[in-house]
Amino acid sequence: MSNKLSKEESLLIVSKIRDLVNAYKRGELGGEFMPEDSNPGLDKNSRLNYLFFTLPMALNYQRNSYKLWENAQKTFLDDEVKDVFLPEKVVEMSEEELRFKLIKHKVAIQPNKQPEIWRTISNTLKTHYKCDVRELFTESSHSVKDLLNTVQKKYKKGFPYLSGNKICNYWLYIMDQYTEASLKDKEFLNIAPDTHIIQSSIKLGVIDENSLSASQIQKETAVRWREILKDTEFAPIDMHTPLWLWSRSDFAEI
Repeated sequence: MSNKLSKEESLLIVSKIRDLVNAYKRGELGGEFMPEDSNPGLDKNSRLNYLFFTLPMALNYQRNSYKLWENAQKTFLDDEVKDVFLPEKVVEMSEEELRFKLIKHKVAIQPNKQPEIWRTISNTLKTHYKCDVRELFTESSHSVKDLLNTVQKKYKKGFPYLSGNKICNYWLYIMDQYTEASLKDKEFLNIAPDTHIIQSSIKLGVIDENSLSASQIQKETAVRWREILKDTEFAPIDMHTPLWLWSRSDFAEI
């Protein structure tokens, strides 16, 4: 574990954060088109829209996010394979059929593991939530705390990869942005520490990569952001897009 930041160090970082967020709002970090903007433009409150932003998210690890969502959109728009977004259809498909449909446009790039992840989540939604992600949000009263408890604890095995800390927090953030989920208590959402977030955190002095092992760095990044942003106007997850874009822009001057 790296040394804790002093109060003065934290205040300096918060000042830089405000500059970064203002640069983001002025469009100086790019980001006119985010990965999830590749979507079929469904009614934000429709069952299909909630399913579209849920099932591919569980496959969003160690890959290019832009490609994933481009491929998810292609799959949804292809009448031959779009029924993979219907849990009631997925659970009835053979392994071969589901594999073919998910691989056709490369939503799945691991031919055995990823279709099984997709099927498991579809089965969980069918068994507990009437094949409708909105039911999960309604049951949890749109509370981040309750949603995290359900996905990461109560039905953890039923939501493979989606229940992971990084993906689960980011998934809820995306649902808040692209559906009408309207989450409560967003302060319980941790920042999702992918490569870009970690590199930006190092650049800002939030973490010291030299004092952290590879196994520590993701957890410590999330902890540090929660500590630094306490009693500020920002929730940790609010920083995801500005930090992500800043890293992708090779740390443009702010």
